Amino acid sequence: MFKKIKEFFKDDIKEEKYALVDDPFFGKVAKTKAPDKWVRTTCGYCGVGCGMYIGVKNGKPTYSKGDPLHPVNKGTLCPKGLSEHRMVYAPNRLKEPLIRKDGVLKPASWDEAFKYTSDKFKEIQAKYGNGAVAVISTGQLLTEEFYALGKFVQLGLKTNNYDGNTTLCMASAVMGYKQSFGSDGPVGCYEDFEKADVIMLIGANIADNHPILKLHIQKNRKNKKIIVVDPRKSKTAQMADIFVPLKPRSDLALINGLCYIILEQGWEDEKFIKERTSGFREFKKHIMNNYPPQEVANITGIEVKELYNIAKVYAKANSAISAWTMGVNQSSIGTDTVSAINNLALITGNLGIEGGAPMSITGQCNAMGTREFGFTSSIPGYRDYKNDKDREEFASIVGVPVDLIPKARGYAYPQIIDAIDRGEIKALWVVATNPLVSYPDQNRLRSALKKLDILVVQDAFMSDTAQIADVVFAAATWSEKEGCYTNSERRCNYANKAVEPYENTKSDLDIVLEFSRYFDGVHEMLFKDLKTPRDVFEEIKRVSKGRLCDYSGMSYELMEELGGIQWPCNEKYPKGKARLYTEDMPCPTSDGKARLLPVDWRPLSETCSVKYPLTLNTGRTVEQFHTRTKTGTIGILNDLAPEAWVELNENDAKKLKVKSGDRITISGARGKVEDVIVKVANTVREGSIFVPFHFNTQLINAVTLPEFDEKSFEPNYKQCAVQLHSKLVPEGIKLEEEELAGLLEESNIAVKENIEVEQSVKA
Repeated sequence: MFKKIKEFFKDDIKEEKYALVDDPFFGKVAKTKAPDKWVRTTCGYCGVGCGMYIGVKNGKPTYSKGDPLHPVNKGTLCPKGLSEHRMVYAPNRLKEPLIRKDGVLKPASWDEAFKYTSDKFKEIQAKYGNGAVAVISTGQLLTEEFYALGKFVQLGLKTNNYDGNTTLCMASAVMGYKQSFGSDGPVGCYEDFEKADVIMLIGANIADNHPILKLHIQKNRKNKKIIVVDPRKSKTAQMADIFVPLKPRSDLALINGLCYIILEQGWEDEKFIKERTSGFREFKKHIMNNYPPQEVANITGIEVKELYNIAKVYAKANSAISAWTMGVNQSSIGTDTVSAINNLALITGNLGIEGGAPMSITGQCNAMGTREFGFTSSIPGYRDYKNDKDREEFASIVGVPVDLIPKARGYAYPQIIDAIDRGEIKALWVVATNPLVSYPDQNRLRSALKKLDILVVQDAFMSDTAQIADVVFAAATWSEKEGCYTNSERRCNYANKAVEPYENTKSDLDIVLEFSRYFDGVHEMLFKDLKTPRDVFEEIKRVSKGRLCDYSGMSYELMEELGGIQWPCNEKYPKGKARLYTEDMPCPTSDGKARLLPVDWRPLSETCSVKYPLTLNTGRTVEQFHTRTKTGTIGILNDLAPEAWVELNENDAKKLKVKSGDRITISGARGKVEDVIVKVANTVREGSIFVPFHFNTQLINAVTLPEFDEKSFEPNYKQCAVQLHSKLVPEGIKLEEEELAGLLEESNIAVKENIEVEQSVKA
């Protein structure tokens, strides 16, 4: 009888399905997925750079496990990392190259795809000039692939209209570091979170976006103070000792105000300022003339008493780390906000010491690799296009005529889109990024892309952008190729190849090397001796030798042995260096000192109005990654966050007569998003809303503002004016007379401030 019942319920099948077996590496694992081998590698999602193992069974990845010996994560992984193996054979994986014929993307051979594309590129360049072909890359290739791609685009295709999607997330950090220290490169390390007396997180929701970094903070056993600066009470804000709920995009004014108080009270580090910085006199004069506490309180919404408290806590600490992510970077004044954070660190001596640093946290697994060697905003090895010596040095190392090296950077990402729109750029090659979800002002972008003669998309997945392409290069992905990633603390990690590329796909390196053969003489000139990732890595080592981002002492084997290596790595630092600009390491500036810079806050250009009375803030959620090309088909992640939502203050919810679970429409000057689920939560202040940007079904970037930082070209994703429309209140929120008067006053101040800024720039 028991046997019959068991057969009826198919318990024997369930037992088999859920049976566990012992694994010598990780203990109990599912019998059906028990790996034949474990391959050590690095996670391919965010910029934290976690070490991990891929379990492989019958040539396919079946498990993702954290590497217990890796210094970054000590065996832990976030939900995305734990399910990363499921991404490799996702339903939206591309299997082979595609060419659009009769309006439909159809399978093609690699030769057909390369020949068709190369013929179109040559035809366009012959007719309109080399710059009529543009390339937009990513932050998710391996460093070797970035280097080869940039070398081919700049020196082979001879177009400098080349940029990466890292301009959408990290460009302000790059430019801010360059302004302050003379070079790009995060100055601190994760250990600083463990050693600091004060940890100030500015526009950085690490609990959602970089959750493993929370573990480094938890390892800090000091009586530390955590300060979180954010207009939204995020998960990270809930771990704060001091939460600073400032008004949207007032962080630069806040930082300048803290500097004022520190200087006023005599809390600055005079010795450090004198010996290690330049520009102090002009900086101090600027701060003391323009950022008194009451004025800063008016701008930020933070009371004067609290400003003094924050300044004292930060300045009196023996060591303080200030870390930031997109809340700072994604702003039309992002570059100067980064330099303001650097200023605060410099006047208190928080540079090059344990626990003291201004620390940028990167968003993509190899946003750093493309900054170092991608050939977009600089020549590989942090060389300057405008510097003849840098150009000659690079040309000599790689064996090409110096005249081939561009003398200036070409168009940045938003400039490329503008040039397409006005008909100057005719061909666009998009590599491993998805602008049809990630770029602001989607209606204008989509209109511009229709004007192209050819759109080529190189990706591992059938992204939204790939779906409208004329040609698709089907790429291999994480686990199917080898090379290195650089994480947020300059740690170069080795990513091992665990399985063969899927179906008829190729690694991004192989695509570049083979595609280059279709252009006369290019392969022989640029890639004659480069056949494998290791060959490319050896050239990178030669290119980087003697530079700040020096890889010359590295090898794949040493990376594996040490759990990654933080550059510079050379004879002086054979196992790398944790921190930049220590007492014995000058900045790469003319006098070797860090620069204190007078930088200014500016009000929002698009303020709230009667028509659009709310401020939209966009961001991320831990379960999804970027535009969901990698995570959107992974069941466990999609079940946790299947669609976008709008966080709404309870007072605004009452005005709209909605509750959590209801659906509303968001509208703005550029577009609207319908059918967004409501989440009533006091994580946002009245008059502000938050929406995650990942979702093509609720495309919030149809609403966002196409305004860019004039130095970094990074978009101001975080603030624009919107209206909400509910079923019961379709006309949206109406402002009370008092609120309207306040808005008018703010608008007048904004107009006045922006006019003054424009006049000072002209002067």
